[in-house]
Amino acid sequence: MSLSVGFRELNQVPYEPTWHAMQHFTDTRGPLTPDEIWLLQHPPVFTQGQAGKAEHVLFPGDIPVVKVDRGGQVTYHGPGQLVGYLLLDVRRLDIGVRELVSRIELSLIDLLASYGVTAIAKADAPGVYVDGAKIASLGLRIRNGRSFHGLALNVDMDLEPFGRINPCGYAGMAMTQLRDLVGPIEFAEVSARLRAQLVKHLDYAEQTTLTGGIESL
Repeated sequence: MSLSVGFRELNQVPYEPTWHAMQHFTDTRGPLTPDEIWLLQHPPVFTQGQAGKAEHVLFPGDIPVVKVDRGGQVTYHGPGQLVGYLLLDVRRLDIGVRELVSRIELSLIDLLASYGVTAIAKADAPGVYVDGAKIASLGLRIRNGRSFHGLALNVDMDLEPFGRINPCGYAGMAMTQLRDLVGPIEFAEVSARLRAQLVKHLDYAEQTTLTGGIESL
């Protein structure tokens, strides 16, 4: 089956309306609804996954903490971080959840390799790492065979808020970002390269660019 995916470039959007738009899209899509991937940034926010423990939120200060329905523990989103939400019909893609996670990680690893950065995935801690420091986080939810939530890649951001939490439940986890590894970088170019890698690793035959923001969904 030749499948296509639509990309929605949303720029910077608030977290909670975007989360609810993902839920709505997932709950109302039909068997023929094309998959979508949303690429965006968020204003500063901590999100606490379903397995999240309160003790991993150390001192959030003025940054809101939102309890959400994805897997995993607490993480931080903020300007300069590239977030990709993968609204996929996983059953139609005919891949399992572990395989989906692996393909997302490979997309990120190959993206970083295109900038000369060697990164790895860890079987016991989903995400992507460079020299032991985490550069990208993953957190998904599968409902009725469809995925939502997704990935967050640190590109060119203020990493300080990660020090206010135990990222993904790990005390003292070192965090890094692409700018600190390669110097000044064009955010739009990183987004374009991620888009190409996701199409490749998820085996889509074609891609389209969708118009309209989350308020239109």
